Amino acid sequence: MTPPFTFAEKTNGYDMSASHDIRHFLDVLFRTAIRAADPAFCLPPSLPPLSARGKTVVIGAGKAAAAMAAALENHWGNQGNYSGIVITRYGHEVPTSRIRVLSAAHPVPDAAGMEATGQLMDAVTGLSAEDRVICLISGGGSALLVKPVAPITLGEKQELNQKLLKSGASISEMNCVRRHISQVKGGKLAAVCFPAQVHMFAISDVPGDDFLDIASGPTCADPTTCDDALAILQRYGIAPAASILSVLQNKTGETIKPGDARLANVTSAMIATPQMALQAAADICQQNGIPAHIMGDRIEGEARDVARVMAGIALQIRHHGQPFARPCILLSGGETTVTIRGRGRGGRNVEFLLALAHALKGEKGIYAIAGDTDGIDGLEEIAGAFIAPDTIARAEKAGMNIGNELADNNAHGFFEKLGDSIITGPTLTNVNDFRAILVT
Repeated sequence: MTPPFTFAEKTNGYDMSASHDIRHFLDVLFRTAIRAADPAFCLPPSLPPLSARGKTVVIGAGKAAAAMAAALENHWGNQGNYSGIVITRYGHEVPTSRIRVLSAAHPVPDAAGMEATGQLMDAVTGLSAEDRVICLISGGGSALLVKPVAPITLGEKQELNQKLLKSGASISEMNCVRRHISQVKGGKLAAVCFPAQVHMFAISDVPGDDFLDIASGPTCADPTTCDDALAILQRYGIAPAASILSVLQNKTGETIKPGDARLANVTSAMIATPQMALQAAADICQQNGIPAHIMGDRIEGEARDVARVMAGIALQIRHHGQPFARPCILLSGGETTVTIRGRGRGGRNVEFLLALAHALKGEKGIYAIAGDTDGIDGLEEIAGAFIAPDTIARAEKAGMNIGNELADNNAHGFFEKLGDSIITGPTLTNVNDFRAILVT
């Protein structure tokens, strides 16, 4: 198969023989994926007309919650009887006029999150069947909706959350545990809203786009149990506080199950997903004459293991033209994990890139970008990074050994020193990881 162009030629303004143009093009793909999930574009088409009956309460939680609230206000305007409260991460606030925006910590919950969650639940307590709740949910809501089952304290929940984040547990496993020690997750928020109609709109940041795993499913029926949560803690060797163990063993934190009448008035809609973001990036590739292949929107596993697999595929393309002819771009999303063993600074996307560069060993003609679409990879305001064939050589010149940096989980430190970090600032949305590998 003859490629549609050679990389020595200009392609719609991008010189694909020049590293700086390649980097810019990959950055365009990343930002295109983010824009595809912008609440201002993806929420209004799904919103119902403003109801003339009863009152409408708008609630929400997540990194995109404030942006979603602003998009709703812009769509509905100042008419009608609606108000509400949403909770977002510090730094992700957006000005609103009728919906209050409260801020709290992520990924480890804090006292502000507990206070905000109490106010949010008060806003939907005592509603009637004439009333309506608009629930705006996005990634990050699990940490921002904080109301542990008694007698669990905030400090005990924080400690457990930190252990889960470092354990290598999948997002689904972490959320199963979170649901069963919470008074708001696993359908419990919807139960408080009953008998009002609840319309939930979600931006998915989880593999498989399961409503139950977005913000730990505050309006969703949960088929998992306290015993499942206990099994997850045991699997990862996590010893919780005595109060958490008691809640799980005595099943006082059990969630709302399928068929519960209190969920009969709930409808759910997915307004943005990882697949939509990947497809938007693939469309840009196509417009520029570069074949793009979406490898999956729900890829999970250890970031460095996923990187080794992707490196193997890229090398097979580079040397043998299988399973795709080159040039091409491999796109993927999902949520990998990092089991922290070192003392460095990092996140799952930069760890993926560090491991990818290590596996590629400076192979010519392969470039990559990876980032978290919320603009925060790990615990820092760094979205991701970029690698090129000269990444290892430049690192060695800077006095760094890539194998040692990977062992220390120091991907942020590594890419910062090379000047290859990608900083977007808060994107006000979140459809999880974005990865693009260009094979020329």
